[in-house]
Amino acid sequence: MAPRKRGAALRLCATVFLLDVAFCKGFVEDLDESFKDNRKDDIWLVDFYAPWCGHCKKLEPIWNEVGLEMKSIGSPVKVGKMDATSYSSIASEFGVRGYPTIKLLKGDLAYNYRGPRTKDDIIEFAHRVSGALIRPLPSQQMFEHVQKRHRVFFVYVGGESPLKEKYIDAASELIVYTYFFSASEEVVPEYVTLKEMPAVLVFKDETYFVYDEYEDGDLSSWINRERFQNYLTMDGFLLYELGDTGKLVAIAVIDEKNTSVEHTRLKSVIQEVARDYRDQFHSELKVPTVVVLNTSNQQYFLLDRQIKTAEDMVQFISNILDGTVEAQGGDSILQRLKRIVFDAKSTIVSIFKSSPLMGCFLFGLPLGVISIMCYGIYTADADGGYIEERYEMSRSEIESQEGPEGSREQQEPRTGDSLVPAAQEPKDVLEKKTD
Repeated sequence: MAPRKRGAALRLCATVFLLDVAFCKGFVEDLDESFKDNRKDDIWLVDFYAPWCGHCKKLEPIWNEVGLEMKSIGSPVKVGKMDATSYSSIASEFGVRGYPTIKLLKGDLAYNYRGPRTKDDIIEFAHRVSGALIRPLPSQQMFEHVQKRHRVFFVYVGGESPLKEKYIDAASELIVYTYFFSASEEVVPEYVTLKEMPAVLVFKDETYFVYDEYEDGDLSSWINRERFQNYLTMDGFLLYELGDTGKLVAIAVIDEKNTSVEHTRLKSVIQEVARDYRDQFHSELKVPTVVVLNTSNQQYFLLDRQIKTAEDMVQFISNILDGTVEAQGGDSILQRLKRIVFDAKSTIVSIFKSSPLMGCFLFGLPLGVISIMCYGIYTADADGGYIEERYEMSRSEIESQEGPEGSREQQEPRTGDSLVPAAQEPKDVLEKKTD
């Protein structure tokens, strides 16, 4: 290709890319102070960001794709973004304490998004929260469709009851994480056995579990524990959510792409323990083997043996429960200080990597002001000491000088009965003495 044609082609590609970016951005509204008064008529999915935040910059192209996708499918949810540093009062009213913060605003309610920052996950969150709180399942075909689409979902079976009121309250709090449905007993699959009605069930891992108020306690707490699959891939967001359950979490550190005998065997052991020993430990074991995390006190346990069979894994967890395995980490004051230092260091490094000039301004200006103040205080003390010392020296010099002069006055000879004056007296005084 000739140089001119190649240059023209590059310019054309650059132009198309810029038009595509501008096209995506057109479906995300930049919000200002007027948003506070005008938002209640619509459902909004808002990204609260800071211009200097590196994570916010990574989210920006994904957020533009979210806006384009929501517009193309005709979603009633509007997508916007707000600079939380320019409109800090509005951001604080919505409880924004970090960047980026994603919220779905529906009437007077605000729902936080805590999942992975991918287009599909964010759109799924918007569809779930913007829709009905409890979705009815009118037929078995609809029930089967929901089973194929969702890996975990909850169903209330029965009519009006105090249990349904509790179910609605739990759904209003946990709709950000999972789906809630209602159905009649005829719609539920034939393999489901219900001892009493009404009932709340969770469907996951190709089976189901029924809520028992006497054994499982509070309904919201039970739903919060059961909203996870028994075996799933762990990430930072999921681990953060598991921290709210207070459960003992076993984490297997393996390479999912590695098909060697060791990785495959270890993975199958973890799956077997999570599937077959759920009732024994009353907890959902997540990919167990290398790290076992106690989310109630931030302690973790490392393997002290080689895991070859399911029995080995069961014995290891049993030893953790009876206290024979040494715990590491925890929530002591020292560990909390270490975490604070680590978080502060990570934040500072992130700011300097994303925007060095902004980092220098944020941290350099306060340090410069403090340095000037310290220097001023130090120099003021030093000058005061010098003046005081000089003053003391002047007094001593004066006293030393007055001493010899006074002795000389006492030793001066007398003339007659009068002293010889040290200085000349005034003229009128001399005249009086002559008379």
